[in-house]
Amino acid sequence: MIHVKRFEFNYFSVNTYLLYDKTGEAVLIDCGCMNQREEEELKAFIDENKLTLKRLLCTHLHLDHVFGNSFITQTYGLEPEAHKADTELLPSAEEQAKAFGLSMKGKSGQVNHFITVGEAIHFGESTLTSLHVPGHSPGSLVFYSEESNLAITGDTLFAGSIGRTDLWAGNQEILLAAIRNKLLTLPDSTIIYPGHGPESSIREEKLENPYI
Repeated sequence: MIHVKRFEFNYFSVNTYLLYDKTGEAVLIDCGCMNQREEEELKAFIDENKLTLKRLLCTHLHLDHVFGNSFITQTYGLEPEAHKADTELLPSAEEQAKAFGLSMKGKSGQVNHFITVGEAIHFGESTLTSLHVPGHSPGSLVFYSEESNLAITGDTLFAGSIGRTDLWAGNQEILLAAIRNKLLTLPDSTIIYPGHGPESSIREEKLENPYI
């Protein structure tokens, strides 16, 4: 059974998720911490719960979701992992930051391992499966656990909304098709944990989301 700890970080109120099970092994998804206070909050939880961080996963490579990558690399020796399309078709996080009048505290991290579609991501006794749900970004991924009945959806599907498509290489038609074909086919009881805002479920979004 996967436990989910949500942190809300940075100017953009990004949800950073720490997933772990009874073995103490964990994966971190979308590390958005951008200052010392946020870094200390994340590290304190890992230390207090005696967790062993195994992988640093990215649903996509927009700057608000990667502010903390360099901190994780420096502290735990883990490099960020993402879909190859985002590394090829998006500007770097440093370039994105300039567009928003921001600067990155450090490098966002080099992606050397590309997560493939359908890849099984193991930690402890748990497994996540990667689903490719493009449209918000070309390489947007969702991390799904059938056993724990949950999906980390990044900026693809929100409670009552969908990801914006007016950023680099975004496409609403592609996003809607991917949501309908990849996410709405998951069991209705699946809990979704989005990149911003509260959790929801596939059932709730089928009934209440005006975009899909």
